[in-house]
Amino acid sequence: MMRRIAVLDAPTNLGLRPPTSTSVPGCAKAPGALRDHDLLPRLRARDAGCVTPPRYDPGDWRPGDGVCHAREIADYSLALAERIGSIIDRGEFPVVLGGDCSVLLGSALAMHRLGEAVGGRIGLVFVDGHSDFRHPGNASYVGAAAGEDLALVTGRGQADLAALEGRRPYFRDIDVVVLGIRAQDEYRLDLQAAGITTRPVPALRAEGAARTAQWAHEQLADCAGYWVHIDVDVLDPAVMPAVDAPDPGGIAFAELEILLAGLVDTPHCLGVELTVFDPDYDPDGSYAAEIVNTVVAGLAPVTAPEAVPPRLLSARPTPAPRRGAPADRAERSAGVDRLDAGRSGGVNGLGAVGLAGVDSPGGGMADVDRDGAVEAEQSGTPGPAYAEPSGATAVIPVAVEREPVGPPASAGPGLLRRNSPPAQDSSGPNSASENDTDLHKADTA
Repeated sequence: MMRRIAVLDAPTNLGLRPPTSTSVPGCAKAPGALRDHDLLPRLRARDAGCVTPPRYDPGDWRPGDGVCHAREIADYSLALAERIGSIIDRGEFPVVLGGDCSVLLGSALAMHRLGEAVGGRIGLVFVDGHSDFRHPGNASYVGAAAGEDLALVTGRGQADLAALEGRRPYFRDIDVVVLGIRAQDEYRLDLQAAGITTRPVPALRAEGAARTAQWAHEQLADCAGYWVHIDVDVLDPAVMPAVDAPDPGGIAFAELEILLAGLVDTPHCLGVELTVFDPDYDPDGSYAAEIVNTVVAGLAPVTAPEAVPPRLLSARPTPAPRRGAPADRAERSAGVDRLDAGRSGGVNGLGAVGLAGVDSPGGGMADVDRDGAVEAEQSGTPGPAYAEPSGATAVIPVAVEREPVGPPASAGPGLLRRNSPPAQDSSGPNSASENDTDLHKADTA
């Protein structure tokens, strides 16, 4: 039985600075530009409509005011989370067309609700040319949420964005895999210190896109499922310059296609979002056409007749060691009973391993103080920012049927919507330096 795709437009540009003092970013036009190249019929997807964002207006924002458009982004994220939740409730595979990277806040909120509903944790595969990890703990200012989205969804920064509904963090550091950042990313050492696993472009290219997708599955083996974020600036500007912050040293379209296909080729991939394409830099539509070709080919495993519907499975009830610890690496190499194969096959002969692990939902959560600093409660030391793959040959575990933890993702309406959210986080917004006025997604000198 094939998984049906539902395409949802999220044409927000609230997370970016104005390209000029009198203009607005063009990435809000991206969903329409991609639809113009027959994305939906080629995916045989249901049209899930559009979540219309508030008006883009930085107004009198100044450094020190926190994230620009914060109230509007918060409201938009709540609305987007509802719509993503309704798609997953129907047993469908959401494909969210951004918009800038601030759409990740809505997706992250939906995933945290889902994790709460099933009694497990949801992971994040973050495919992006930039780490988007700027926050008050490592920068003199904050301002553009699209340059701070990974920091916000891992609990860093002001509570009106990082702790919606009192949920903080939406994704734990150890449940995040970052792929495609440049080798000299400004915040790469901060990611390493936080224990967030990364594979920059040189390592991704050396290991290959298919094997990198397999490796990402393995890093998230303790999660019940995962969400995929793709910023098209992961591509090299030689092939994709139509973004707000092009950065040399990216991957090619063919590599992104193989990577995407490997990431979605498991029932535990819950959905994908695509961000930051700017049609204003694509006057003849050629880049939009190339993106559509790549997305259609990359999502082929989702719509294949033998595709397995999404299902969140439990693992054996033992606490998982912190990722990067020797015991964890040994267990991941031999832990056939921890994984659900989903189905064999995959990209370039490598099977896509389904994720089945759920440990105690309350264990090891990070506390975030009022300055955005994270105090890890887990034992052990953070894992390395770049972990070597376990080997050149993918290990396909034997599929083991396990009882679901709570209702599956297709359990019906209302699974992801909470009528009585937890108490709001008491921490207040963080201020920023007053000597920098840049609102751009990417950090500038």
